[in-house]
Amino acid sequence: MIREIEVSTTLQPYENLDMVVKSVKTLFPDWDAKLPDRKNDFPVVGGPQIIHGLSSSLDHFLDALRRQSILDTALDAMTMEGDNNMCDFSISRLASLAGKVSFTLGERALGGNIDISISGSDLLLWFESSTWHQGRRGVPRSSGDDFAMHRDGSSSEWFDRRGDAVSRGE
Repeated sequence: MIREIEVSTTLQPYENLDMVVKSVKTLFPDWDAKLPDRKNDFPVVGGPQIIHGLSSSLDHFLDALRRQSILDTALDAMTMEGDNNMCDFSISRLASLAGKVSFTLGERALGGNIDISISGSDLLLWFESSTWHQGRRGVPRSSGDDFAMHRDGSSSEWFDRRGDAVSRGE
């Protein structure tokens, strides 16, 4: 069960505050963050600012994952840096502006990142059930299983040379 969803991003001096906020609110429309008192004049005086706040729901985010058909990738990326009580992951702000989800694995994406930290209990099971789809009837998945993508984002092979799905017992 999810207890808290913290969403943050770093606002660079050369970035437009309104566009940064829009990118986060595209996937987290109820994001409640204390925004800096800054005009969009250029040049901006000062350095980068971290904007963080809470969201009460992952519904829009999960809907985007379903529309893109990336539920297995999402399961891997969201649980890669976490455990049963806390999961941290990042997505591209630029992709978010288009209503898309693109996971960033330890790198700063062009256009910046949105960092999501989710705390609660039994999170791994929650992520598995939230990303479930019909294809898992043939190839069951769980967090951190042998089918998970590698830490660098490269894919694991799910099929043998004949094109048959690889089962867990092989």
